[in-house]
Amino acid sequence: MDRGQSQGKRKRAEEESIEGASTSSFMSPIPTDVGSGQYDVFLSFRGSDTRKAFTDHLYHSLIKAGTVPVCVFRDDNSIPIGKEFGSQILDAITRSNISIPIISENYASSKWCLRELIHIMDCKKSTSHIVLPIFYKVAPSDVRHLKGNFGNAFRLSQVRFDEKDIQEGQRALNEVSYINGWESEKIANRHEGELIKLVVKTVLSKLQEDFQLDVPRQLVGLDDRLKEIMDWIHSPSINARMIGIYGMGGIGKTTLAKCIYNQLLDKFERVSFLPNIQEKASRCDGVEALQSQLISDILHSEDKVTRIDDGINIIKSRFEGKKVLILLDDIDHKNHLDWLARECSWFMAGSVIIVTIRNEAVLDQSEFEVDYKYELNELDEEHALLLFNTHAFCMDQSPRDFEGISRDIISTMGGLPLALQVVGSYLYKKTNRKVWEDVRKQLNNQPHRDVQKILQISYDALEDGHKQIFLDIVCFFIGFSEVHKYAMYMWEGCGFYPSQGIEELKLRCLIKIEDRDKIAKYP
Repeated sequence: MDRGQSQGKRKRAEEESIEGASTSSFMSPIPTDVGSGQYDVFLSFRGSDTRKAFTDHLYHSLIKAGTVPVCVFRDDNSIPIGKEFGSQILDAITRSNISIPIISENYASSKWCLRELIHIMDCKKSTSHIVLPIFYKVAPSDVRHLKGNFGNAFRLSQVRFDEKDIQEGQRALNEVSYINGWESEKIANRHEGELIKLVVKTVLSKLQEDFQLDVPRQLVGLDDRLKEIMDWIHSPSINARMIGIYGMGGIGKTTLAKCIYNQLLDKFERVSFLPNIQEKASRCDGVEALQSQLISDILHSEDKVTRIDDGINIIKSRFEGKKVLILLDDIDHKNHLDWLARECSWFMAGSVIIVTIRNEAVLDQSEFEVDYKYELNELDEEHALLLFNTHAFCMDQSPRDFEGISRDIISTMGGLPLALQVVGSYLYKKTNRKVWEDVRKQLNNQPHRDVQKILQISYDALEDGHKQIFLDIVCFFIGFSEVHKYAMYMWEGCGFYPSQGIEELKLRCLIKIEDRDKIAKYP
């Protein structure tokens, strides 16, 4: 063979080697320019081995998975061969959270696949980069020791490699062979569809941490409550289950529900969080919008619901085979549950539906039998002071000069977390004691305006007669023993239907009846 033929053959081999690597990117569902943004997953693979089969199926499964579309970097042959290609590829690896090297028989015969793997393993050492290798029809031991067809392909291609590529490539191959990944020949009797499901599930669980719901950094008084609920959730069940967290506005129901949701997130591929349902359902087309959001989150469908009945039928018929985690926040009416999660049979066994609600009666009325009801009460004095100090002083204890007045202010708020946070934040860095005294006096007369807005929601939901009963209780009857029966006579005479009214106030967590029929308000 003459020199020209030899150079031509070498050039073609080099082009084939480059073509086999991952050479461009796009984000699902909308392509993006290479070099911009962040990627969730980088797929490194030998194009001639897996591009049109396994890798293509894995790519499409990944971009369709999860509530938020997964942004995947993979080869579509659009980047020109050359120096620009190398810098963009390596930059894309750096900007990815997870790399999945699909190590097939001819993977190590590509110089660019080796360079990708070298950079992937370097990123793993220096950053929080996650590496999830797939050993596709090769054994990790063959990759580690360069044996069998895998080793032969690597050695035959060394003529095209730089000495640095050979040495660092061997090092990267050895390192990746020790990572716990997947061997395609050992998964589900070689059924690649099952392997892809496992990979997608793992990727989503790794990415879920980026999509956790926002909760305060310092949670006060929730640890024991959270543990109690999680212990129940982890008990075996053969059905979908609903958990109801109820209590007055501002008591911390949503925060507790978010903590539960975040702890369960990595166990579910299909999740949805619908906040402020009471407010949104009252808007024009609000129910349809809520149904559309739920359907989009669970089915990854962009179809918009235009009729409530259509939304119900879609949820009922298409969620049945899906194991889901759903948080329905601030349910106020039985219809809300009927529209979004009416029956247990709508969901696959193992599904968990978390509901936060002010009115316990709605949970009792639900056709989806609520397996676990948890009443969230106010914080005790110790935790209330801790939460207040966290916001007012950014530390666990009050300065000595402010300890007494801090306790006085806390006593006016009755352990309501929202009030403690709002008032504590308002007083942060205010060192004039007279300001604190004014706040204490003001709170003795009325709640802080931001807290009052939250409490007003529960009050506005009452019938007129029940509102009057509540005002009478707050103004005249709090803390008096044996007053309950005398007040009942008065309210009956006014036509306020007091037995029904008292029950309604209790169910909405606005009052509680203590020993000897003593009426107390929440908090």
